[in-house]
Amino acid sequence: MEEELEKNKPSYRIDHRIISAKRHVYDWLSDITKETEISEMVEVRFKNTRVDFFLNDARIPLKVGDVVAVEASPGHDIGVVILTGPLVREQMNKHHFREDIEFKKVYRLAKQYDIEKWEEAISLEHETMIRSRQITKDLGLEMKIGDVEYQGDKTKAIFYYIADGRVDFRQLIRVLAETFRIRIEMKQIGARQEAGRIGGIGPCGRELCCASFMTNFVSVTTAAARYQEISLNPQKLAGQCGKLKCCLNYEVDAYLDEQRDFPSTQDILKTEEGNYHHVKTDVFSRKMTYATYKDGMDKFETISVDRAKEILSLNRKNKTVEKIQSDFGDAEKKIDYENVVGQDSLNRFDNKIRNSKRRNNKRNVRTNKKKKVVSLDKKVDLLKNKDESSNKKDSLNKKAIVNKKEIQPKKDTISKKNVPTKNKSKSKGNRNFQKNNKPKTNNKTTEIKPEK
Repeated sequence: MEEELEKNKPSYRIDHRIISAKRHVYDWLSDITKETEISEMVEVRFKNTRVDFFLNDARIPLKVGDVVAVEASPGHDIGVVILTGPLVREQMNKHHFREDIEFKKVYRLAKQYDIEKWEEAISLEHETMIRSRQITKDLGLEMKIGDVEYQGDKTKAIFYYIADGRVDFRQLIRVLAETFRIRIEMKQIGARQEAGRIGGIGPCGRELCCASFMTNFVSVTTAAARYQEISLNPQKLAGQCGKLKCCLNYEVDAYLDEQRDFPSTQDILKTEEGNYHHVKTDVFSRKMTYATYKDGMDKFETISVDRAKEILSLNRKNKTVEKIQSDFGDAEKKIDYENVVGQDSLNRFDNKIRNSKRRNNKRNVRTNKKKKVVSLDKKVDLLKNKDESSNKKDSLNKKAIVNKKEIQPKKDTISKKNVPTKNKSKSKGNRNFQKNNKPKTNNKTTEIKPEK
């Protein structure tokens, strides 16, 4: 089993830069071109973002992903083919390559010996970078060596460094050549290229653009933020490299096209109410907000771009407008908190119940809400039943009154001494006073004398 695995092993170990490198262009003609056609020019990638164009003089049938040995000065280098076919000419025109220049040649497809030597050179890069940093520190140079790239035949090394200004590294080159016994080449890279080499996650949550797909770094200025009405906050506008974010340039063209017919933000609108100064612009909705400056910023008005241009044209003719006439100010409403999802109020813990009466009132409200709605037919039946019950009660009350009249004696026959006296309470609301002063009655029964 182990013998079969060893037989199936690839002839060379694939380096990490072949798998995880960025593609400069997508070959959309790969399915259209004929297989018999052999491209004269090919694009080859090396470490980091270094690419170059080479002449396929020997007409070797190459495809994307092949590892090739190419001409270098001096010796040879090992790289990976990333583009073939007619799109190579388009890329050359894009990078302003002239065809009358003598291009370096592709020697051959990389052999096993070339791959093994290339892997040995790659294994020395990290150790060389750490040692070269210590040398620059000892020499007191204000620069940082970010990366080292060895040539495929181990005869030359490229040192990538970062520096704010110009650095005299002649003494450094002598020390490095004596230490590593190779040819030395120094290349300065920017902070953006360094961030792309290290990689990371941006504030948007995605991988850094410079580490994923960007190969050409265009200068970014604060004017791009001004055109897009972005606040000039350096902490938010700066990326991980410490420079302005590259994504500020992505939508600048759309904003510039939309703002072609917009009036200048420095123009003042003159009205009878006062002079209005520009505050902000909503580009794609074509609205402009102005405000007066009497006691600070006061009386904001949002108008359309056409209305602002109309007022400015009248001002140029020495005419003033009675009112700025806000077109969108009345339509805009302030969005307040709404109980859309059925949530409780946000300030439910702020108002504390002070009296027990509020609790009772809330309970009554809840019970009233829970009561069922009675139909009209049921209401009519209930009213009829009430009338019948009330008639029965009236008849019963009349009978009781008649019986009482028969039983009650006449007033003259009752002795005045035995009649209880009524005690009037001084205060109507004092119930305790009424309870304590109840009328006292004698236990003796009243005698009724028959009439003669």
